[in-house]
Amino acid sequence: MRNPLITKYNVPGPRYTSYPTVPYWDNENFSLKDWKETFKKSFSASNKKEGISLYIHLPFCESMCTFCGCTKRITKNHSLETPYIKAVLKELTLYRDLVGERPVIQQIHLGGGTPTFFSEANLATLMTGIFKVADKAAACEMSFEGHPNNTTLEHLETLESFGFTRVCYGVQDYNETVQKAINRIQPFAHVQRATDQARQAGYTSVGHDIIYGLPFQTLDCVKNTIEKTIQLFPDRIAFYSYAHVPWIKGNGQRGYDAANLPTAEEKREQYETGKQLLLEAGYVEIGMDHFALPTDDLYHAQQEERIHRNFMGYNASKTQVMLGLGVSAISDSWYSFAQNVKGLSEYYHLLENNILPVFRGHILTDEDLKIRQHILNLMCHFKTSWNEPALYFEELPEVLIKLKELEADGLLVFETKALRVTEKGKPFVRNICLPFDLRLQRNKPETKLFSMTV
Repeated sequence: MRNPLITKYNVPGPRYTSYPTVPYWDNENFSLKDWKETFKKSFSASNKKEGISLYIHLPFCESMCTFCGCTKRITKNHSLETPYIKAVLKELTLYRDLVGERPVIQQIHLGGGTPTFFSEANLATLMTGIFKVADKAAACEMSFEGHPNNTTLEHLETLESFGFTRVCYGVQDYNETVQKAINRIQPFAHVQRATDQARQAGYTSVGHDIIYGLPFQTLDCVKNTIEKTIQLFPDRIAFYSYAHVPWIKGNGQRGYDAANLPTAEEKREQYETGKQLLLEAGYVEIGMDHFALPTDDLYHAQQEERIHRNFMGYNASKTQVMLGLGVSAISDSWYSFAQNVKGLSEYYHLLENNILPVFRGHILTDEDLKIRQHILNLMCHFKTSWNEPALYFEELPEVLIKLKELEADGLLVFETKALRVTEKGKPFVRNICLPFDLRLQRNKPETKLFSMTV
């Protein structure tokens, strides 16, 4: 039976890892000079108070996973590792020189690509280089993304020796037909080995990423994947909706037809079934598409309402500054965003000439900052309020009128100068954010920019 709410609200919409979203950045009024000024302003306050977060993009992969939307370079040439690490460390040094003091690192995440494409020796070189120019906060949270097929005990032990305590493995689905379609072949035994070795090496939080809505994926596929995942009992689980955007991601997502994908109703059933199995196993739903055991820091962050969401996803801690290093990496100074160039040659060339490799960005207006906070409140806590003058903006009355229809459908309830997302409304939280997104509302795209919301 078709669910009328899914039919009604399954529209293209952002995942809101930022506001404004990247397609609506005001690149024309952005400059490297502006970025440097806002970065220095935020860094000074953040570094003294809480430190900064560091995201390092390691883009190399040995094979193409066709579901992936990340910036990556497919290669088996491991001689690329050393010059890339040298460039990343040069970029960090340029930022250290810009601010004139040693950054205090509160959070580090190695993403990709495939971070474990790099040898343990080269990852050690990277970490040693970072702490030559930066200091590690006492409670620094350090994590990386691991591929179950190539993450070794040596990788885990090397990074653990620098303070890494969390690893996240990309699992996606255990069904062979689905794995072949997305070109991600990894038996359960590989994931089990990688998970066991992480715990053996002393990691206190092991995460698994699972995707629903993949090509040829059925409800039984999802059930089987969740049941196998529960056997390994990871501390965190990201249960993501597959974003089918071949018009953006190029040939990678054109290896199968949209007809091979589950329908919107089938996709929602996959999520609700998987969610129920996870809840029965003792996991707690965190924000959108995430689950954690009550022993995990992400759960405690949710309970204490200090959970944060940015380009790295949901985090148990927040810093005002998130510095992104490497090709395509995005930085966030809270008052501005900046993205690095995506090509390796250009990245290397700019750094060789002592130029920060930024190619676009956005300086947030006062209105942007207010709306950003509302969207963060909704995505992290499923509620927001405009009781304080700092969160009121001129078009808020029009936004609230647009939300009346979602209220009538039981997706949210209004309270005194506040709103709260209902349990029924949580799957539609992206839709609830849409009326707040004034940049999108004022400039409705003529072509599709985003994946479907449900």
